[in-house]
Amino acid sequence: MKWSEISIHTTQEAVEPVSNILHEAGASGVVIEDVDDLSKERQSVFGEIYQLNPSDYPSEGVILKAYLPVNSFLGETVEEIKQAITNLVKYDIDIGANTISISEVNEEEWATAWKKYYKPVKISKRITITPTWEEYVPVHSDELIIELDPGMAFGTGTHPTTVMSLQAIEKYIQEGDTVIDVGTGSGVLSIASAMLGAGKVDAYDLDEVAVNSARLNVKLNKVHNKVHVDQNDLLKGITGPADLIVGNLLAEIILLFVEDAAKVLKPGGYFITSGIIQGKKRDVKAKLEQQGFRIVEILEMEDWVAIVAQNQK
Repeated sequence: MKWSEISIHTTQEAVEPVSNILHEAGASGVVIEDVDDLSKERQSVFGEIYQLNPSDYPSEGVILKAYLPVNSFLGETVEEIKQAITNLVKYDIDIGANTISISEVNEEEWATAWKKYYKPVKISKRITITPTWEEYVPVHSDELIIELDPGMAFGTGTHPTTVMSLQAIEKYIQEGDTVIDVGTGSGVLSIASAMLGAGKVDAYDLDEVAVNSARLNVKLNKVHNKVHVDQNDLLKGITGPADLIVGNLLAEIILLFVEDAAKVLKPGGYFITSGIIQGKKRDVKAKLEQQGFRIVEILEMEDWVAIVAQNQK
């Protein structure tokens, strides 16, 4: 089925009446892109960090988007919408620029077109990540294949922060190590750890969706005998001891559990942190050193940084 996206540039004052007009016209939902959302203060309950892209918003006012099926009545429906919005002026409602644009979207493209962009990717010396719908034959006998479905709420495992984490794990993990994966997401770092020889892996995430996704991926990759996935807030209540901790998170989150990582890691254990932007590298490095870690290696890819530190306590 083909759909028509109708986009209306209006004001904050007109959001409710215009949304009602779109619902009355048959739209089952409305997308609201309000420039005020960029400066809105939000309550952080679990340490959430909000980062919106200004390019997704208008320079002023609000853009409302709705989707209507392409049929023989579409032209008439759009004209009725335009007239209804114009009539709001009679009620002293400021409708702003009232710029209306229409584009066509194919439903089938939404569902499947993205898959053609995902192919098997070699991440490190031994690890290759492949989407579940691709048949991939290992090139070398010691190559490790991780299957991930990018449609399961998380990415492909090929983001620079994940790549650097996987490369660091491959370099520093030892056979039989106990590993803790903080903020596991898709579970890709836990899966890699198990495949690379870890004796036991504990994967934690606060997000229930992530926990369920990681469990599915762990089972899909047949490492559920080594990897235990559970819901937990960073390292709160975790005692370890662990040989290696990996956290592919934002720097602001990493800073929250460096002290706990120092307590949970065995002396000489490695702490791999990733997801750090260049501007936060110094903060994370200083916090690690303050808690008794020795900086072993700093990896950089595009604008991202990963730091490997060793527990000296």
